[in-house]
Amino acid sequence: MKPGDVLLLENLRFHLEEEENDDHFAKELASFADVYVDDAFGNAHRSHASNVGITKYAKVCGAGFLIKKELTYLKKALDKPARPFVAIIGGSKVSGKLEALVNLIEKVDKMIIGGGMAFTFLKALGYEVGQSIVEDDLIDKALQVMETAKKLGVKFYLPVDFVIAEKKSAEAESKIVPVQEINGHWMGLDIGPATITLFTEALSNAKTIVWNGPMGVFEIDAFGRGTAALVHSVANSYAMTIVGGGDTDVAVHKTGESDKITFISTGGGASLELLEGKILPAIQALENCDTRA
Repeated sequence: MKPGDVLLLENLRFHLEEEENDDHFAKELASFADVYVDDAFGNAHRSHASNVGITKYAKVCGAGFLIKKELTYLKKALDKPARPFVAIIGGSKVSGKLEALVNLIEKVDKMIIGGGMAFTFLKALGYEVGQSIVEDDLIDKALQVMETAKKLGVKFYLPVDFVIAEKKSAEAESKIVPVQEINGHWMGLDIGPATITLFTEALSNAKTIVWNGPMGVFEIDAFGRGTAALVHSVANSYAMTIVGGGDTDVAVHKTGESDKITFISTGGGASLELLEGKILPAIQALENCDTRA
């Protein structure tokens, strides 16, 4: 290489040693440079050779501007939020967000639950949820989360109406019903208009909003109105707004409100693990590198 040249390596995922965090492979990568800068926040929750192992052998290492920005916003929201602090958690399953729910419930003033995961909470409360997605093995956990919210005085919001259909299809007949009237043979695929009004009202005095996960099957237009409406509500709030998760990111851009969101995280899994209160392996490796230096 000559001064001014830039060398781009092939995708390291082609090498088994990368995902195995192979020590020899990490040492080989470190030999290519004098300074190592990691700016891949979206990969920070993984312990790979190129973001963890390499720091043991790099002469100088540090974080890039993107990682700094991600940590600044997410840590500020979790550690020193302007209040009221509202968390919006959606997506299809409780299992994927359970640790985030448990961690956030002790930090927020309000928690809003939407998406498919809402049905596990609603079934825990005794509602008929029809053919909607439910994780029966997590009903007790859902009850515990709601009980913790009650003890801590956290306002806990669940949908009060839904757009339901017989199947998850753009061609399927759909209708809007209150939560008490979900047909046993139909499934909930989006939040309804009354829920949108409720959630928007809950956000009206928020100073910090963290959102991870859509409110319905937003990739199908017929079931995407709830997510789109909530995007508008979040975007037009007076709060510091942080959106994380690939699906939520797509929904914000699809709705055309991305410029009104304070910060959109680039790391789905990484931002979720921060919301869970976990230490990201790549960030820990960089901090250890600084200590060693």
